[in-house]
Amino acid sequence: MVKNFQIGKFCFQIISQKDIPIPEHFLLFEVSGNIIPQFTYRIFLNQVVSLPEEVLTTRENMVVYKAEGGEGRLLGTDRMANVYAYYRESKDASADIFVEEAVMSQRIDTVFTSLFALERRLIRQGGLILHCAYLEHQGKGILFSAPSGVGKSTQAALWERYRNSRVVNGDRALLRKENGKWIACGWPVCGSSEICRQADTPIHAIVMLQQGKKNEVVSLSPAKAFSLLYPQITVNPWNPDFVRTAMNGIEDLVLQVPVWHLTCDISEEAVACLEKNIFSKQL
Repeated sequence: MVKNFQIGKFCFQIISQKDIPIPEHFLLFEVSGNIIPQFTYRIFLNQVVSLPEEVLTTRENMVVYKAEGGEGRLLGTDRMANVYAYYRESKDASADIFVEEAVMSQRIDTVFTSLFALERRLIRQGGLILHCAYLEHQGKGILFSAPSGVGKSTQAALWERYRNSRVVNGDRALLRKENGKWIACGWPVCGSSEICRQADTPIHAIVMLQQGKKNEVVSLSPAKAFSLLYPQITVNPWNPDFVRTAMNGIEDLVLQVPVWHLTCDISEEAVACLEKNIFSKQL
């Protein structure tokens, strides 16, 4: 099996000796035609591998190693009680992925996407992965961001209901800069929202959410916006180059894209309150 995919401007190829089930949302990013992949992933099923000795960091569901080609990752669940894959980078713009076939058959978005360490490739292109509900409104991107459980997808759904907008992704967006402007792109994982589309939209506003009984919007300074956005960006903290590039990207983002703080309930008034502020020049 050989398949090509593109997320943002990152083109990559997945190769496997046998066909593997690919989650429906990931298939939205499959491309055809003659493309030259920037990176190749080779998948091997049910093979035992030896692990490097040098550990870079241990996370809740991942152990990161130093590999000959860059980085290796042992992936698992339940605090590594159930290991399902090992990812190992090579020197030739490729990586080998050793994974349990039974895990692949489940076609779980988060598990499948975790195999490819996509944030490592995208950060080199200046791409940032933001935890947010990504909404398209009249050709403009509005990103609702906050910690889990605050109501990102709920606010996006209100805009669909009352303003005929469209949710592109209920949980994540890839942010990248093109021709001097920041663009929101689709992402193959969408959390419990189950809303996943492929669309690139210029970012009009980023909205940091907080639940409240009164609807109120405040424009954030770049410094305050940075402090709230950074925890919602996917960052590899054990990699200094990654952290530096991400911080530079976020700094550029908050200087160019308006960031707002919205305290809100779940009514149409919350939509109208935000709309009045972020589109004030048009109203």
